[in-house]
Amino acid sequence: MAGDLWTPVVSMVGVAVGGALTYLTQRTTQRAADHAEEQRRAAALAEERRAEQIRTVLEFIHFALEAEGVAHARPPQWEVGDEWYRTARPAMDGLRIAENGVQLLCAPDIHAPATAYARALNQAVWQEGDRTSLAERLEPFKAEFLALARRSLN
Repeated sequence: MAGDLWTPVVSMVGVAVGGALTYLTQRTTQRAADHAEEQRRAAALAEERRAEQIRTVLEFIHFALEAEGVAHARPPQWEVGDEWYRTARPAMDGLRIAENGVQLLCAPDIHAPATAYARALNQAVWQEGDRTSLAERLEPFKAEFLALARRSLN
C-alpha cells in the first residue's frame, strides 16, 4: 500500500524532470540557432560592406584614370570655359567625390594614399608641370594607393 502512494509522486517527478530536460534542450537548440543566424547576418553584412568598398575603390580608380587622361590632354594654354576645361572640370569633380567615398567607406589605411594620389592628379591637371613626365610624377602615388587598396580589400 505504501508503494502505491509513491507511484504518483515518482510519476510527477519524472514528468517534471522530463519537462525540464525538454525545455533545456529546446532552449539550447534555439540559442544555437539564434547564434548561427546572427553569425550568418554578420557575415552577409561584412560581404556587403566589402562589395561596397570594392565599388568605391573602383570608382576612385575610374575617375583617377579619367583625370590622368585629362592631364595628358592638357594644352599649354587653356581658359575657363574652353573645350578642355569642360572635360577637365567634371573629371576632377568626380575624382573629388570618389576620394570622399574612399574616406567614408574604406579602411583608414588607404585614406592618405587616396588623398595624395588625388592631390597629385589635381596638380597635374591644373598646374604647369616641371620637366618630369606625367607618369613619373603620378606613378609613386598611384602605386602606393593601389598596393594599400589591394591589401585592405583582401
